[in-house]
Amino acid sequence: MSTTPSAPSVGARSAHRKATALAIAAAVGGFLFGFDSSVINGAVNAIEGQFSLHPSVTGIVVAIALLGCALGAWSGGRLADRWGRTRVMVLGAILFFVSSILSAIAFSAWDLGLWRFMAGVGIGIASVIAPAYIAEIAPAAMRGRLGSLQQLAITVGIFAALLSDQLLAESAGGASNVLWLGWEAWRWMFLVAVVPAAVYGILALRIPESPRYLAANGRDDDARAVLTSVLGPDEDVDDRLVQIHRSIAIDEANAAQASLRGSTLGLKPIVWVGILLSVFQQFVGINVIFYYSTTLWQAVGFDESRAFLVSTITAVTNVAVTFIAIALIDKVGRRPLLLIGSAGMTVSLGLMALAFTQATGSGSDISLSGPWGVTALVCANAFVVFFGASWGPLVWVLLGEMFPNRIRAAALGVAAAMQWIANFAITMTFPPMLSAFGATVPYLMYAGFAALSFFFVLTKVPETKGMELEDMSEKSRTKP
Repeated sequence: MSTTPSAPSVGARSAHRKATALAIAAAVGGFLFGFDSSVINGAVNAIEGQFSLHPSVTGIVVAIALLGCALGAWSGGRLADRWGRTRVMVLGAILFFVSSILSAIAFSAWDLGLWRFMAGVGIGIASVIAPAYIAEIAPAAMRGRLGSLQQLAITVGIFAALLSDQLLAESAGGASNVLWLGWEAWRWMFLVAVVPAAVYGILALRIPESPRYLAANGRDDDARAVLTSVLGPDEDVDDRLVQIHRSIAIDEANAAQASLRGSTLGLKPIVWVGILLSVFQQFVGINVIFYYSTTLWQAVGFDESRAFLVSTITAVTNVAVTFIAIALIDKVGRRPLLLIGSAGMTVSLGLMALAFTQATGSGSDISLSGPWGVTALVCANAFVVFFGASWGPLVWVLLGEMFPNRIRAAALGVAAAMQWIANFAITMTFPPMLSAFGATVPYLMYAGFAALSFFFVLTKVPETKGMELEDMSEKSRTKP
């Protein structure tokens, strides 16, 4: 005879609200991530004209932040294990705050590139710490929903950057025109970023440290207080603390358990799963849609102003569909959503590649007419829907929860660093591929990676729905 689970008590609901508030605060780092990745778009042409740059130099200035992100992600995980999660959040906020001011007052391409690299380091740090922190403070039953807030914040950040760029450029009559205090509008685009950076830093100073970091450093009373605040009276906090210490002791009993090193090409198999999740997330070409979407929309017949509007609508769509993942992730599970997303992306990207076989012109000067233009437009948005409801948020959730406790921050740092490097590779290779082969070849390549991602999830990615983080050590050594 089955029994119906009782509803959470008032105390448990209050604790869950506390956990949600902490997750939102940590996810502001994702907002910085999205804002930084898109804010440069509205300033590119103005910067190129201001400093008389060759297009190749412009490309370096735009993409160098991604290399900074890779460095920040790689180092952020290790720093988080030494200093704690919240202190490293503050470091990321400071780097982004300072670099935003210095980017706004840049006097040449080389120093702008340096400040953009610094911003990337700050964003890379934030991209690692937020999912790790959220996973470590969230109750298991709602960890997927809270982990998805990272991707939601990223998409809102992308939209906010596009919107602020548009408003500033229109207020000045163009990004290269003077707006206020003798500064061109493009400089204000960078300066606006100090606001979310300051908010992130203030929140990081106010939120409690991760209970798992506290327990690992002998601060059991502090860890117990944090666990009580986010789990509530319905769960045995002391038992949870015992589980945390047990998992830490198991890892420490064998020094190899606290290392990323393993038998598969020098790394543990679970670390490779995280790396490949990150790489596939980028190799399906999602950032091509956001970085180069104006070219696509102009190819199907929109003028420049309408192309910008459609790009903004696509960004809003990306925000909206993230709520689908938030609603389903703790009910359906991680693997089913990833498999659906992979299949949908494969079909939509394949149809986009087919549509561009009918394009006329070459390079960025291409056009589509009749039903093929509509096909490309619909499929591009379908691709964003499938990505935003699956691979966008779920990869960050899995990276935050799938690794054993002692290697979580370090492994997440390596995986996130590879994600930024993959992003850099896709960003830099799309323009020359477009020029040499047209749009068909790159979109067909992205469709191929989407298809490969389906089989990768099917055979290698573990299901982690509803599991406690302390159980991940055993799960990471088993097949899905």
